[in-house]
Amino acid sequence: QVQLVESGGGLVQAGGSLTLSCAASGRTFSSYAMGWFRQAPGKERETVAAISWSGGSTHYADSVKGRFTISRDNADNTVYLHMNRLKPEDTAIYYCAPIKVVAGTIGKADFGSWGQGTQVTVSS
Repeated sequence: QVQLVESGGGLVQAGGSLTLSCAASGRTFSSYAMGWFRQAPGKERETVAAISWSGGSTHYADSVKGRFTISRDNADNTVYLHMNRLKPEDTAIYYCAPIKVVAGTIGKADFGSWGQGTQVTVSS
């Protein structure tokens, strides 16, 4: 199994930046791809960004492309989400999780549970 702990959220003004961290333990971290997801009030959870096990391949939702960067440090069992030029519509709880790709759609892998998430609030 894999355990995940997200951190780094907070309150920031529009146009500001935040970096989220996700510390993983349990299953060998470097063996699986990872993703960041978010869920805003009243909305379904959505995929924000994903990164391959090696870090050599990344994917971003159109809404964050050019503003967010996902990275990982396999030696430290950590994945990051660097968020720049934040907008009020980025306000959500952000979660990390191992991912799987089915028919071109990125979703949470079948192993591991959701962490507690970290709240990001962007004020206008």
